[in-house]
This record gives sequence, structure tokens and C-alpha cells, in this order.
Amino acid sequence: MKLGAFSTSLNVKDLKASKAFYETLGFTVFGGDIKQNYLIMKNESTLIGLFQGMFKNNILTFNPGWNQDANTLKNFDDVRTIQKHLKSHNITLEHEADETTSGPASFVVLDPDGNAILIDQHI
Repeated sequence: MKLGAFSTSLNVKDLKASKAFYETLGFTVFGGDIKQNYLIMKNESTLIGLFQGMFKNNILTFNPGWNQDANTLKNFDDVRTIQKHLKSHNITLEHEADETTSGPASFVVLDPDGNAILIDQHI
């Protein structure tokens, strides 16, 4: 299964302080908008998202259709295909993508320890 780009989405208390901290670790802003309370930062092929006030816990994020540079992949598994695969294996989803649509969509699943995994397709 092709899940696409991987990043860790962090729930932060102070976006500016977190930005400064991760810049000290060698990360640079790759995307997002500080005015909208989120930034995507990158250090080589490692991506992290900093999100202030958007969700309660940290999240593992996969972006089908994108590589680590947010470039569109020619071949990828659509988010709805991945969702159907998980459902066929009796995996319960916290939030589902509308399987009657195409294009951007997302779903959330929890791993056995309660860690949230967001499958978020932007194309």
C-alpha cells in the first residue's frame, strides 16, 4: 500500500516558540501559515507539522499522492482505496472519507494504542 509522504503533526501550545525551537534543530518552514496557526517544517526528508489549537493530541500523518517534497506522484493509492482496504480488515475508523467522491479527502484511524493516524490526500 502506498501511503505517500509521512510527517508527524504536533499539537503545540505556542507556535512561535515551537518554530524557533525546531529552527534551532535545523528545520526550516516548508509550508503553512503562522496567521492560520500552523506551519509545516522540514529538515532534509523529515517533515513535521506544528499546529496550535487545531487538535488535542499529536498525529501521525500520511499524504497519498505526495512525496516528501509535496510533489505530486504519478502512481499512488487513493485515500478511498486505502480506507476500503482497512475496512475490509475490520479496522474501525474514527472519521471516514466519502467514498462517492474523488480528489482531496481524509480519514482517521487509531492504532491499537490509541495513536491517531491521519490519511490526508490533497490532490
